[in-house]
Amino acid sequence: MTERKTITPTHRYRNNDKLIGIGNEFWDMSERNGLAGIVADYGDGVLRTDASHEFIDAGHEFVNFSCCSYLDLDSHPKVVEGGIDALRRYGVLDHCIARSRVQIPAMLELETSLGELFGAHVVCSIAASTATFGLLPLIASGHLGNGTRPLMIFDKNAHVSMANVKPVCADETEVVTSRHHDLDFIEDACKKYARVAYVCDGSDSLGGYAPVKELAELQDKYGLLVYYDDSHSLSAYGERGVGYVRSHSPVLDERTIVVMTLNKAFGTSGAAIVLDGYAKETLRVIERFGGALNYSQLLNTPAVGAGLASAEIHRTAELTTLQNRLYGNIALFDSLVRTDQAGSSFPIRLVPMSDSTVIEAGRRVFEAGFYVSPVFFPIVARGTAGLRVMMRAGQTERQIRELCAVLVEVGAEQAAALPEEVTG
Repeated sequence: MTERKTITPTHRYRNNDKLIGIGNEFWDMSERNGLAGIVADYGDGVLRTDASHEFIDAGHEFVNFSCCSYLDLDSHPKVVEGGIDALRRYGVLDHCIARSRVQIPAMLELETSLGELFGAHVVCSIAASTATFGLLPLIASGHLGNGTRPLMIFDKNAHVSMANVKPVCADETEVVTSRHHDLDFIEDACKKYARVAYVCDGSDSLGGYAPVKELAELQDKYGLLVYYDDSHSLSAYGERGVGYVRSHSPVLDERTIVVMTLNKAFGTSGAAIVLDGYAKETLRVIERFGGALNYSQLLNTPAVGAGLASAEIHRTAELTTLQNRLYGNIALFDSLVRTDQAGSSFPIRLVPMSDSTVIEAGRRVFEAGFYVSPVFFPIVARGTAGLRVMMRAGQTERQIRELCAVLVEVGAEQAAALPEEVTG
């Protein structure tokens, strides 16, 4: 019998053996300790589990400090009613046909509203990851850009929704990975290649913002195209909540493409692709050839209605009030717990722990009535684990102070338990 061939992977752009082999152990530990796979009901800002874990009784109550709804708009009465009203107005949950063929006015209404809010052309998608999977291959082939296939530089810390598209883009052009915000690497590439596209987060999921002004200098000097996912700063940052990139970048034209989820501080569902300077013909190419952007999986009608209601809140003074509450809560947290993100308006803080202590630390915090996410490889680099804390406008001073007291206590205990060569 002829021996059958086995396949040796190249692992040029991804390595599931490494991701799952290392990361799944942490996920299993999280689940065994009741820190993942939690099923809970909301009630007055407090979550209540409906099942027992190894260390808690059924009905354990905790305050969620791991939620991306930074302004708590997902439960705003106007947003909830907006979803209900739209469903009644259009009388259909999903219009299950590609929008390039037939569409009801609902999505166009939302895109027009968001376009006015951002001062740009907006295309909506069911998710930011869907938008990214549709757009990046078009950038790679030069169909979204100036027609030249670019060298595509993916930031090392680019969110997995972007990093996962590397193999697809590599079928259209050359793909490389840079160190985090390595401006020298990007400029050197710009000197060598006729066209370069840089793919990164405008606001990182672990805290911090992209150097948009420095990147804008490279855009002006070399025609660099920058693709930002600015999901974590939408609504939480900037006048009318336009986000960090559109508040700070002086290059708002076809060289800057921004994708933002509506599922975080905006408080609804879906995503917005924000485009400046592109002709109608290019927009049609995106619509027709942007993968799932043209499938029969568009935003459902309640999501559109909720989005319209949230957009209206963004045009009022209430948004500024909510932003200021968020910033006040962030400042309070920073005064009580030290992190590398302290002093930033970014709503995420990472309390550092070792790989060996992060699960136990998260468990102790949960026992005390607060949920913060243990993060570990591949979410962060190996050896840089921590507890990710997400601040929101609706958190109370008492909740924050009590959480911080637990974090300080747990951090001290974990540090004391480490060998001297690790701590010193």
